[in-house]
Amino acid sequence: MKIRGGMLLARAFKEKGVKQVFTLSGGFCNPALEGFMTCGIPVINAPHEQVAGHLADGYTRITRHPAVCLVGPEGFANAIPSMMEAWGERSPVIFVTGSSTLRRQGSGGFKEIDDVAIAAPLTKYSAQVTDGERIPEFVDRAFRIALSGYPGPVHLSVPVDIMFSSFEEDVGREERPFTRGFTAPPKAWPDPQDLEFVLELVRQAMRPVLIGGHGVWWSGAEAKLEQAGKLLGIPVFNVPYHQKLLGEESEAYMGLADFHQYAPSKFAIQESDLVLMIGARLDNQMNFGNPPFFPDTTKLVCINGSHEELEHNRPADVQLLSDPGAFLDAILSLENERQWSQEWMELNRRKREAWVVQTEKDIPSLEESDGLLHPLRLALEVQSVLSKDDWLVIDGGNTHFWSEIAVNIAGWRGQKLGSILHPGTFSMLGVGVSFAIAAKMNNPDSNIVLISGDGAFLSGGLSVEAAFQEKLPIVVVIDNNGGLDCISQQQERMFETGDHFATDFRDIPFHNMFEGLGGHGELVERPEQLLPALKRAIDSGKTACVNVKTKGYISPIVLATTSKRDKASIE
Repeated sequence: MKIRGGMLLARAFKEKGVKQVFTLSGGFCNPALEGFMTCGIPVINAPHEQVAGHLADGYTRITRHPAVCLVGPEGFANAIPSMMEAWGERSPVIFVTGSSTLRRQGSGGFKEIDDVAIAAPLTKYSAQVTDGERIPEFVDRAFRIALSGYPGPVHLSVPVDIMFSSFEEDVGREERPFTRGFTAPPKAWPDPQDLEFVLELVRQAMRPVLIGGHGVWWSGAEAKLEQAGKLLGIPVFNVPYHQKLLGEESEAYMGLADFHQYAPSKFAIQESDLVLMIGARLDNQMNFGNPPFFPDTTKLVCINGSHEELEHNRPADVQLLSDPGAFLDAILSLENERQWSQEWMELNRRKREAWVVQTEKDIPSLEESDGLLHPLRLALEVQSVLSKDDWLVIDGGNTHFWSEIAVNIAGWRGQKLGSILHPGTFSMLGVGVSFAIAAKMNNPDSNIVLISGDGAFLSGGLSVEAAFQEKLPIVVVIDNNGGLDCISQQQERMFETGDHFATDFRDIPFHNMFEGLGGHGELVERPEQLLPALKRAIDSGKTACVNVKTKGYISPIVLATTSKRDKASIE
């Protein structure tokens, strides 16, 4: 029996355990879509290829198993931003392009584009299938590369003539690997001598700090990170922008390792004698490992699961190649050897408490804010209606920054959430609705609430159609301050006139848009209207919008990274 290349592709993904495909259906991809239909793999047809990519990214981040984004050649160009977002978070999405004909490659074929070269800088692996009989091999290779070591997106280009051609259904089965099902990726085990050297540093430390990055999430080691913090009495911080590792209510978790957004992290890091960075990079957010972020009196150790990550962490005093989970197992064995006092943890907890109290005091009164909600107060109110099983999704510039601060405050007060999703390293606007839909797909019985800036919603709000189409109700809360507030505030501090330019929006009735699509919508113009509106939106059982008029306030990050007329540096 012979089957089309598209069917061969679908069967290969089925063997790998792919449970979800996202696409914008196109003629180039029809054989693959027929294959997914036959194999029983669900496909969601998104309103735009970028949306399909963000949905696949969000789904992959939550499940930690690759989802597929399938697009045509011109759709590939639309999907590039989502590829970049996945690359920043090291999300192992499988991007597949149904591309122009291989037989006439270079001759101006229909919609011909060099998708392989374009995708190469944004993926771990970008390749064209040049022989249909090797489709299962390419899929196997792509999966292994996506998940191994430093995970990340990959890209396969399947020419349309291969997609439509017929092949023996058992092609390639005579060659190894004979079993092509999903296998867990290999993990790096630490060299015993190198590990013992780092453990001795831990034993000698009096004020150690743990900073977790995305590598902890992809290795599934976040529970061990929390356990290490609790049992050993070491304060735990999270690298900004990356997947949340611990609940903010955890007694070991202090907040983001961000001096501007969470000032007590400056005290902890600069007073520490040992910093263990696990599964993270010494990038611009970490000042590339340099003082004054990390003082020269502090021993900086980077633990990463791949050589690729360690190469990025060249400035570290000590490097250790190890899966984050294996390393955390090792330091947990030091529980009875702890030399440092529990007072170090308690001191950091008192710093966090003082920060929470002072930050809440600093929220302007309604009189000072012209009767409009402060974005920090908005984020706190939204969390107050959520339970421990509900998800919070964040999207925007200042909306993101203020919401992160609110999450830390609410966590200190005991607020528990199912989880949190937000943009990654590139802080790309417009991912929020797609991520919220992905969260609802995986948590159908939970409430999924997105806090989105108005600019962020305008960047990716069209994706909400997928929520209606797939009957996946989410609640979108718009932080509506009438413009790109984060950018306008930078301009006002940099431009000699003190004005802002090209950042304002008209008064957009976002709530009416949702009603027109068949959902629930409400406009909130006064603070006392917010909580009742939120509860009605959740209880409606529909995809809903609560459009909240807010007053823009400069966030600590924008304040710290700009100074009026002299500069506007974002590093």
